[in-house]
This record gives sequence, structure tokens and C-alpha cells, in this order.
Amino acid sequence: MKPKNYTEFEATLHLQTPPADWPEGLKALWFDAKGDWEASHNIAQDMYNTLGSWIHAYLHRKEGDRFNAGYWYGQANKTYPEKSLEEELKEMVTFVLNENGIGG
Repeated sequence: MKPKNYTEFEATLHLQTPPADWPEGLKALWFDAKGDWEASHNIAQDMYNTLGSWIHAYLHRKEGDRFNAGYWYGQANKTYPEKSLEEELKEMVTFVLNENGIGG
């Protein structure tokens, strides 16, 4: 079942793996939310689009690499955020759900 919003996304974090029919961006964000930075990064770095760059930027910001994060935010046409990592994760999940016509 695909989540319709961030609350439903959070409710899937008990699963061992994200559902196979989810878009790659949502899977990357799911792994990050589960605390698996490396799995999330592996997906994001193979996404050759703006969303992949945004997730990649967020992940490098999370690890404390401001320079690398800044580069990837630029690739995503985003400014370096002032919001918390938690707020940015929620924003990205919501974006992916809306972008893919999954959310309500």
C-alpha cells in the first residue's frame, strides 16, 4: 500500500524493506528515515534528476558535509535550507507523494 501522506509513510517504517512498487525517491527517503544513510545514498546517487540531487544534498547535509551538500543543492536548484533535517525530510516525502500522484 502506498502512503497518501507523511503520517502513512512513517507508519511503514516497521517494515524490513520498502514496498517494491514505490518510486526510487520514496525508497531512498524511507531508508534514510530508517537510519540507513548508506542505502539511501546508494539510491540517490543513481537518480539522475532534480529529486535525486535534492535527496543527495540532504544526505550530505545530514552527514555534516556542507560543501558537498551545497553542490548538490545547486544541482537541485535549491538554496541551502535553514530548516531542520526532520522538516526537510517531511517536505521531500510530501513532494514525492504529490509529484507521483500517490498522495491525496
